[in-house]
Amino acid sequence: MLHHHQGTIEPNAQNHYEVTREDLPLHCPMPGMSLWNSHPKVYLAIVEEGGTSMCPYCGAYYSLKD
Repeated sequence: MLHHHQGTIEPNAQNHYEVTREDLPLHCPMPGMSLWNSHPKVYLAIVEEGGTSMCPYCGAYYSLKD
């Protein structure tokens, strides 16, 4: 569940997203992001203890929040 409370999330609108274990398996774009102007869905590896990951398509940086 991506923590954003204003409706649809625009992809690539920001560079850093905090995710939780509920978001795993992690993929970009995330659910709730507008898909019409984004890249193909790609699954990202992330370490489950304070891990980070970066999307190879858009460079979005994800960090796992405990």
